[in-house]
Amino acid sequence: MLTVWAPLLLPFLAAPLARRLAESLAPRAAAWLLAGAAVVLAGGTLCSLGLLATAGLLQLPPVAALGHLSLPWLTAAAPDAPLAAAAAAPVLAALAALAVRTARRRRLDLRTARAALPALTPLTASPVDAAADAADQHPDMRPRRASMRRGRAARWLRPGENPLTAVLSRPENHPLTVLDDDRADAFALPGRLRRPGRAGEPGRIVVTSGMLRALSGPERSALLAHERAHLAARHHVFLAVAEHAADLHPALRPLRAPLGYHLERWADEVAAARVGDRAVTARAVGRAALAANRSPWPARPRLVAAAHSGPVPRRVAALLQPRPAATPGTLLRAVALALATCLALTTGATLEATADLHHTVEAAQHEPGAQH
Repeated sequence: MLTVWAPLLLPFLAAPLARRLAESLAPRAAAWLLAGAAVVLAGGTLCSLGLLATAGLLQLPPVAALGHLSLPWLTAAAPDAPLAAAAAAPVLAALAALAVRTARRRRLDLRTARAALPALTPLTASPVDAAADAADQHPDMRPRRASMRRGRAARWLRPGENPLTAVLSRPENHPLTVLDDDRADAFALPGRLRRPGRAGEPGRIVVTSGMLRALSGPERSALLAHERAHLAARHHVFLAVAEHAADLHPALRPLRAPLGYHLERWADEVAAARVGDRAVTARAVGRAALAANRSPWPARPRLVAAAHSGPVPRRVAALLQPRPAATPGTLLRAVALALATCLALTTGATLEATADLHHTVEAAQHEPGAQH
């Protein structure tokens, strides 16, 4: 049963390797790498703690009698199992309580945000018309020199097409909710699944009038494309995975911030490709962050994705450079190999420890002292 301890130790080595490798990848690949590594490492931790607790539980007389196990044989085969179980069981219980608290807190945040928003019915019927109305009500108030630069960003539009309506005129649209609030904010609010007795709700793009006034027309298009990218790729699921993984193992906590950054960069690249101008997207991110920092909307959930979150100067600098691409090198390959080895060892050790426990139970059931 020595292999059962490996998944508890490997995250301390694998997490820094995952962060290092993610820095060299494109944003989408980096986000998938960090989330996948977090799932494998957190799953290995959970399984190891469960196996340790189960091995000790089997040596309790009532459990041994229920499973028709030979208690003397189990005690001789794994004399340290009760001690390890005494340490693993409280930790497992504490992690379960922490996971429930995190899920409840996230659910409460989302419920509070949805309750603060108007009903979806008016905008669901025609999100494009609603976006056009929002653009008309909040015209571009920036100086003429800044407004003239919109021509370079509008090359992807059809003649006479409004930039704000064009970004919402595709089948994968999400409802747009414009709040009449001078405080500047914009974020992607995840939807909720349909359940018996409760209707489902699609994800929404929430933006305040204060944010619309802070940006020019093309910048608004970039902002909405960014938020729609968050919803289309379900980035809230990535954030939830990172949050729960951090609860399960302390070594996985440093993965939360890099994952959030790469998710924002992923949405930045999607928005830049949709708008067709990286400079416009960079200005939209920078100006949205400045406006939101002055007066954010108080009901925004803590774990939702927003264009103005994360290390904004770093994101703006990345957008002002050519589209990123992976640059494989000797060091990068070595880091990737080391990370793959850690993940493979975690998975293999978990499977081997599970098989060992299964064989132990089978052997204890066939020993002469087994209770029938």
